[in-house]
Amino acid sequence: MKVIIAEKPDQGATLASIFRTKKRQGYIEILPNDLFPDGAYMTWAIGHLFQLAPPERYRPEWKRWTLGTLPIIPERFEYEIEKAKAKQFKVVKELLRKPEVTEIIHAGDAGREGELIVRNLIRLSGVNKPMKRLWLSSLTPKAIEEGFRRLLDERTTRPLYEEAYARACADWLVGMNASRVYSLLLKERGMNDVFSVGRVQTPTLALIVRREREIEQFRPEPFWEVVASFVIGDKRYEGKWTDKNGQTRLGDEEMAKKIAAFCQGKRAEVADVHTERKTYQPPLLFNLSTLQATANKLYRFSPKKTLDVLQSLYQKGIVSYPRSDSMHVTKGEAETFPAILQKLSSFPAYASYFPLPQPSILQNKRYVNEKKVTDHYAIIPTEQVVDPEKLSADERKVYDLVVRRLIAAHHQAAVIDYTTVTTLVDGRARFVSKGRQVVEEGWRAVIRPHEEEKDAALPLLERGEAGEAAAVKVKEGKTEPPKRYTEGELITLMKTAGKFLDDEELEKVLAKTEGLGTEATRAAIITMLKERKYIEVKNNLVYATDKAKVLIEALGGTILASPEMTAKWEQRLSEIGEGSASPAAFMEQVKKLAQKVVADAIAAAPNWNFRGVDTASIQRTRKKKTMGEKLGPCPLCGGTVVDKGTLYGCDQYAKTKCPFTISKRILGKSISAANVKKLLAQGKTNVIKGFKKGEKTFDAILVWDENEKKLSFQFPKR
Repeated sequence: MKVIIAEKPDQGATLASIFRTKKRQGYIEILPNDLFPDGAYMTWAIGHLFQLAPPERYRPEWKRWTLGTLPIIPERFEYEIEKAKAKQFKVVKELLRKPEVTEIIHAGDAGREGELIVRNLIRLSGVNKPMKRLWLSSLTPKAIEEGFRRLLDERTTRPLYEEAYARACADWLVGMNASRVYSLLLKERGMNDVFSVGRVQTPTLALIVRREREIEQFRPEPFWEVVASFVIGDKRYEGKWTDKNGQTRLGDEEMAKKIAAFCQGKRAEVADVHTERKTYQPPLLFNLSTLQATANKLYRFSPKKTLDVLQSLYQKGIVSYPRSDSMHVTKGEAETFPAILQKLSSFPAYASYFPLPQPSILQNKRYVNEKKVTDHYAIIPTEQVVDPEKLSADERKVYDLVVRRLIAAHHQAAVIDYTTVTTLVDGRARFVSKGRQVVEEGWRAVIRPHEEEKDAALPLLERGEAGEAAAVKVKEGKTEPPKRYTEGELITLMKTAGKFLDDEELEKVLAKTEGLGTEATRAAIITMLKERKYIEVKNNLVYATDKAKVLIEALGGTILASPEMTAKWEQRLSEIGEGSASPAAFMEQVKKLAQKVVADAIAAAPNWNFRGVDTASIQRTRKKKTMGEKLGPCPLCGGTVVDKGTLYGCDQYAKTKCPFTISKRILGKSISAANVKKLLAQGKTNVIKGFKKGEKTFDAILVWDENEKKLSFQFPKR
């Protein structure tokens, strides 16, 4: 008999769905079959069942936040069970200890965190039985069956567990000490708030604050440009006056007016026509970061929302593993594309792109490159193709992006001619005109560019043609500050943080490790920065708060605010994951770093200067009395829905990223805790009167739709 342990309940249900089963409390019994002649038990964690123990677990005096107790450095790290999840741990432990159970199948997500979650559960259950590893990149029935038939030896992925464990302990050690020392020292300066400091979140925040300062310090300067409208025969076009250095902007308004007056009505001759043809290959397939950035640009989806929607599509078995960092596939996946595309061609949304110019990309190394596939291949639609019209609105948008990338990869390159025309007025004044002409639409017919193209097509002009400057005008403008990051650009910024390092070798490390954070954690880091009041997002633009400015100012040039530390850590952690470095040696270095962080902060504090920042406003807000009140079981993951102050949400979000939330205000109407309790217990609320939509008001019952996994309105009978 075997016990299979998944990472989450819905994942366990999906893995068991290809067998005949009986549902039990906390697990699923798989009946005897070809793969499991004696049957099997399918059970699950609920994300992280365990968390690293708090400081007071090691020493009672570490509970109080005082400078005298720092640094906090446990001799060995301990885990403790989350109270809300103790029941599920008991179920798993009892299954593992059954005498008839002779083997364990680790079926957590195929990555570092999945490795850590399930191995921790097994280790803390006190069971030591033979183990195999299920490693999947999609959850289609075919992929699940093939995965169970080719289980990995657990030793293959054990270094990933050691890497994840070292990462978690190191982050705890530095985060705990840095957060306490800066919070205590800043409290002495009148700011009674918790200042969270972390290896990834803080360098990311430093980049945001840097941009905030650039915007604040920017002073706009006026400039003027001279624009002429040329008429040559029946051809009309515009050009900008340009000096010998290629500059179009003038800092002197009078000079601009003199140039315009001089050129008005004068003879204009085409001095030069230069056309450059550029070929654009179809874009690479998506990894998580590029998909998050694209969804944010097109639909203003937050990175977290994109990941949540993608996870939903993955659980349905219609896209591959969502947290992939690769933009390539292996030959095995490429061989499935013709069948997938054939199914997609039957849907009206995609029918016009078929037949495909390139029926197969199997030999195209731009997409099919096994050397560039890490733990997972690119995000692609699986053979379990669905009509996008049958998905929810958000799922349809994300699925459509994934599908179009795959279709575009089978189309020709786009070819565009860029033309530059130089026109001389009165033989002296030089004007430049730019235009573009699409020669071959290619893949752009499938994926339209996100921005409008600036340059329109120019008329067909030849050198020596002459006419006149029919109208010449002066345009005034002002220099603009750097633009704020969008949430999508923040994801890209985290990936490319290496360009902010002066050390070339460390820059290479961050480039190799894909910058700050991982595909799986970047969305959570951005969400964390919001929740901790370091950033605000307005109209999809990211603003640094005064609290963020204070922290980054206090950190100054320390390594905590630089991508440098992350680069060094990622280098060593990846070596641990590859089995070539010692976790113990790494942790000894981290302990020394924790001591240095505390000492450096105390030494620097007397010189902190927060001029220009509203430090008085940085105070901890008191939680409402209802905060933390338990309201009922989460319908998505089995966790507990609690009052979170501004909304009702699942208490497992920090660990599993469970997306279940209910706003406290819907269409202008407050939603009471009593109604949420009834919704969670019975599937619907009482009649709530006074919802407002535009000028209309209506009464309705809030209902949990089990199929769509979302709230909907039910209207009472009159």
